[in-house]
Amino acid sequence: MTTKEVRPRGRPRRFDPEAAVETAQALFHARGYDAVGVADVTAALGINPPSFYAAFGSKAALYARVLARWGEHGAIPFADILRPDRPVAEGLAALLEAAARRYAAGADARGCLVLEGTRASDADARDAALACNRAAEALIRNYIAARHPLQAAAVADYVSTVMSGLSAKARNGHAVDQLIATARLASRPLADLLG
Repeated sequence: MTTKEVRPRGRPRRFDPEAAVETAQALFHARGYDAVGVADVTAALGINPPSFYAAFGSKAALYARVLARWGEHGAIPFADILRPDRPVAEGLAALLEAAARRYAAGADARGCLVLEGTRASDADARDAALACNRAAEALIRNYIAARHPLQAAAVADYVSTVMSGLSAKARNGHAVDQLIATARLASRPLADLLG
């Protein structure tokens, strides 16, 4: 009597899903969610559309995975910058400068992956980006509120608005020195705003 080796049905997966998410991240960051089609992703991954849908479900679901990966490996390190041992205005100024540097860091990937995604035409992708954006805004607001509770909402809105502008300008081609100059200018009134 011989035993046959039982093999799983279908073809073995020919790509690494985590590497695929990294590749998709580069595409979305460089071109924006709306400008990247499933055909672009499948071509970059070397797979066909059925394999794409089997692995990720949809473009928006892939984008949600990209955002999760971005939060772990590419986002601004809020905890390292907004430390409780530094003055709040100094921490916020450092955050704006870090944003300026990051948003202009890549030759092909300019702006903030999350902030640019908040304008996606696909509701699911937009909602995923908005959730990430709201979480970041909450971190900023809570950092301010710990020492300046009355000013927290207004100053957090100010900082997040400046960050959105820096991302948009980076996407439009502003160089890092221009973005840093803007971040430093926007940081000047922070101490006064915090009272």
